[in-house]
Amino acid sequence: MANSYHDISRRGLMMVFSSPSGAGKSTISNAILSIHEKLAMSISATTRPIRPGETNGKDYVFIDQSEFDQMVLKGELLEYATVFGYSYGTLRSPVEIALSLGQDVMFDVDWQGTQQLKQNAREDLVSIFILPPSIKELERRLYARAQDSEEVVKARMAKATSEMSHWAEYDYVIINHKLAESVEQVGAILAAERLRRNRRVGLGEFIRDLGVSQ
Repeated sequence: MANSYHDISRRGLMMVFSSPSGAGKSTISNAILSIHEKLAMSISATTRPIRPGETNGKDYVFIDQSEFDQMVLKGELLEYATVFGYSYGTLRSPVEIALSLGQDVMFDVDWQGTQQLKQNAREDLVSIFILPPSIKELERRLYARAQDSEEVVKARMAKATSEMSHWAEYDYVIINHKLAESVEQVGAILAAERLRRNRRVGLGEFIRDLGVSQ
């Protein structure tokens, strides 16, 4: 029996967001997750303390440094980095299982983590860098969210220029001036990347059943 287009499954993709703190990547990520199906947020392991409102195993897997170091040695992380004195890493096994089942996985990592993901899984990766509309607006957002002390905000602002210098290493760049527009742009990227030929498992068989030689 010939294959129909219903038989064409899809390998999942890894959608990575990076930005300086306060540019809006978390807000955009949450909006995209609420709109699109077959898309889940990667749960990273981290050594930083849990913040009010966070849940272990949902927001992050909170572990101590010695356990984190063991995961690195065993190759259990797709990427890892140190940010503001704490370690962060992406758990390899759940991501690989999700991709094989056609589930898309979203990541919130810095440029260092993105480079490691690119080295380990370039064909699965879709990278997006989020820029603020201005430095002044970035500072305003950091103070407005009231999560960090003034000292931490100043440290994040000091690091922002260095982080933004890596924008050209990404597949896509979005300037987050208006949230609705940014979410729409990310949705367009997701729709197009899901249709990439190399992600459509079974497409070759479907083409052959159409009588087309390859």
